[in-house]
Amino acid sequence: MQNKLILLVEDNPDDEALTLRALKKSNLANTVDVVRDGVEALDYLFGTGTYAGQENGLLPQVVLLDLKLPKMTGLEVLKRLRAHERTRLLPVVVLTTSNEERDLIESYSLGANSYIRKPVDFAQFMEAVRQLGLYWLVLNEPPPPYEQRSGK
Repeated sequence: MQNKLILLVEDNPDDEALTLRALKKSNLANTVDVVRDGVEALDYLFGTGTYAGQENGLLPQVVLLDLKLPKMTGLEVLKRLRAHERTRLLPVVVLTTSNEERDLIESYSLGANSYIRKPVDFAQFMEAVRQLGLYWLVLNEPPPPYEQRSGK
C-alpha cells in the first residue's frame, strides 16, 4: 500500500498513543502527523503559524479529529475547513468520547464524513481504528487534490 498521510488531531496523550498503536498493529502504519489543539490543526493544514513556510502542498488522506480540544474546538476546526476551498472536500472523521447528541448532529451539519465514538475497551478501540484505516486508506477513493481541481 502506498504511503498515505493521516493527520491526528488529539490533545489526550493516552488516546494519541492508543490510536497510533492501533494503526500500527493493523498494519496501517502510514505517516501519521499529530497536532494537539485546534489552532495547530489549522496552522498545519493551511501552512500558517508554526507551519508557515513549510512544504504543505499535500493534504492528508484523512483527518482524525477530536472535538474536545484546547484553544479551538474540533467543531470550529471543522467549520473552518469546510469554509475554505482547499480543504472543503478533505475527509474528516470525528473521533471523540462525546456522547452528546448535539455534537453528533453539529458534526454532520458542518460536513464531517464520519462520526465515531471512542470505545473505552482497548480491543474495541483497536477494531474501530483498524476498520477506520481500512476504509479511509484502502477502500475510499478521495477527491483529486485541490491543485488539480482548481487548475493551480
